[in-house]
Order: sequence, then structure tokens, then C-alpha cells
Amino acid sequence: MKSNNRDAFEYLYDRYSPALFGIVIKIVKDEEKAADTMQDAFLKIWKNMSTYEKAKGSLFTWILNVARNTAIDKLRLDAKEQKNIKLENVIAGDLHAVSFTPSTSTLDLRALVAGLIPERKLLIEMVYFNGYTHEEAAELLKMPLGTVKSRVRKGLQELRQVFLMQDLRPQLTSV
Repeated sequence: MKSNNRDAFEYLYDRYSPALFGIVIKIVKDEEKAADTMQDAFLKIWKNMSTYEKAKGSLFTWILNVARNTAIDKLRLDAKEQKNIKLENVIAGDLHAVSFTPSTSTLDLRALVAGLIPERKLLIEMVYFNGYTHEEAAELLKMPLGTVKSRVRKGLQELRQVFLMQDLRPQLTSV
């Protein structure tokens, strides 16, 4: 495998792909996406086989982790893409508006977040607007995970106070 022998790779695929597919489909929950994810996972396995170290664990455990991580990455990517759907692409009949009392009709969540101190603002935007996990934010910002979680929690507490003061009472109406 480490010498990129095609027969060895085909053997690996034939032997382990059913088990890996079972794991991947449980994560992505869609057969077509699972098939694409499996292709990506085996491509990563092929390209990174030289990084496998027998002393750290079995080959199956290593390829299982590659497939699992690839599936999780696919889920995150899909979630970020769904968050980025533009409003003009949504059919008007699919929309339901939430109307608020007049005193809160101008409430803008992004503006409220912009009013937080910079360290909390950045983390709230990363986690809630851009879809990063706490762990990803900590890694990108080179901060301890506990600090990230603490600042996000304090930012949410500040925002909660603003909402409590606004007396929000949403009423669903059709557009």
C-alpha cells in the first residue's frame, strides 16, 4: 500500500468499503452523498497512505477515521452551504414571516452582535453566523477551547439581556 500498489489498494477497497460505507451513510444519511464521500475518503487514503503508522493502531482503524472525518467534513460543508442560501432564491410561497411588535420591528441581530466587545463579537459571528464549531474557532484563533466557550457564553448572555428588554412576542403570519 505504501508503495502505491494498485492491486493492494483494490484489495483494501474490496475488503473494507462495505464496512466504511455503513459508517459513512449513518453520518451523511443520503446514499448519493455517501457514495461521493466514500470516493473522497478512498482518494484521501490513497494519497495519505504514507502517513499511516502501524504502531499507532490498525490499518482498519486508520481508514475508518479517514472515512468518518471525511463524512463529518461533508456534513459541515453542506450545513454551511444551506446557511448561505440567498433570500432571492427562495420561492415566495415557501416563506412565512415572523412579525414583531412595532417597538421591535427594527431589531437587527447582526447589529446587536456588532455592539458586543470585539472578542465576543468575533466568536459569536464565527460560531453562529459562519457555522464554525467551538473547536474550529479555537484552533483558527489559536485560543484555548475553554476561553472560546466562555466568551461565546458571555456574548450570548449579553444578547439575551437585550432580548429580555425588548419584550419580543413573535406572531406567525403568512406572506
